[in-house]
Amino acid sequence: MSSNGPQKSHATLRYTSMRVSIFLGCLLVALLLGHFQIIPVSGQAGTIFLFLLAAVASAPLSYVLLSKQRDEMSTQITTKVAGMRSRTAERIAVQNAEEDAADEAARAAAAGKN
Repeated sequence: MSSNGPQKSHATLRYTSMRVSIFLGCLLVALLLGHFQIIPVSGQAGTIFLFLLAAVASAPLSYVLLSKQRDEMSTQITTKVAGMRSRTAERIAVQNAEEDAADEAARAAAAGKN
């Protein structure tokens, strides 16, 4: 487990699964409304319309209902990116120090020959 604890360790996976669940719930409602002819649909175009209706309905629901999970996911991603940036900066600093040391050694060797 990470230092964030078990609740925040998989924030992206949890947000995505909840988002998909909300979409599937909206899709189920849309399909039921279409099945009982509350929403008139016919053929493949009607089914596509129901999928689009579910997507449009699930977007604002997810925005409102999943704000906490979205914030946790954002924090998790930001922390990982900051860690990657600091490790990259450290690695570059080490490489620069090694190159400087090799350059100084080459200059000292060249000065010793003269």
